[in-house]
Amino acid sequence: MNNKKRITVEGIPLQKKHGQYFLRDEQITKDMLTAIDLKDASVFEIGCGDGFLTKAILKHPINRLFVFEIDPLWAKNVATVCKEKRFTMHEGDFLQVNPELLVAHAPWIVFSNLPYHLTFPILHRIKDFGPLVRAGVYMMQEEVAQKIVKKSGKGYGYVSLFFQYYFDWKLLSKVPPHSFIPEPKVFSRLISFVRKENPAPIFREEEFWKFIRLCFSQPRRTLRNNLAQTHIPLDLFGSDVLDLRSQQMSMTDFLDIWKKVSPYFTSKEKERSL
Repeated sequence: MNNKKRITVEGIPLQKKHGQYFLRDEQITKDMLTAIDLKDASVFEIGCGDGFLTKAILKHPINRLFVFEIDPLWAKNVATVCKEKRFTMHEGDFLQVNPELLVAHAPWIVFSNLPYHLTFPILHRIKDFGPLVRAGVYMMQEEVAQKIVKKSGKGYGYVSLFFQYYFDWKLLSKVPPHSFIPEPKVFSRLISFVRKENPAPIFREEEFWKFIRLCFSQPRRTLRNNLAQTHIPLDLFGSDVLDLRSQQMSMTDFLDIWKKVSPYFTSKEKERSL
């Protein structure tokens, strides 16, 4: 029998499956909202919880605020409290949102205390929205934020290369567990982003990112060792390149390598990268 008491806020139980950790630090909220100019902006928030950040956003001179909340109890609660013309509640899973919903008032700024287990799916979704979303501030796990901004060494990898290619990032406040209810077991981090305008197209872009995953499957191994079990001929490169480890290579290095290996990146190599 499980006698563990469920945590409630305003009489509503928190749902572990939704990764609900509610911010309770006004200074952190202020740090989020002063990181980007919000004057006359279209803003949306992913996961409002009890509306702690939502109410703070509405104190700024924005044009409109859309909120996407998956928990119907909290969606109803916040919609009842935030009754003004600039506010619209959308109950449901943000990952299923049709981008057409955002077209009329684009570009948007996004704020979110990201559920830890959905951080990357949401980041990829925002990337796929293209110019509909121009900037924003996220709260995420400290370790993940550090990976995103890494340029080399330990922690640097596919995540770093992918998200740095499409966005400019800036680390903001480090957030201790006691800033939330309930307290998570890890530190969090505010991180702001601005979408890059017209990043250079990558030849066979989807395959390129699968190639990057392959290279970082064993990040401390040399390129020679990572390619040894593929159909890519090693004589395309000199030892100066083959002896490099993935964690030592920049995006420019990988793009140069890709020009040579892309004709040989077969379906078998793609499967290895998944």
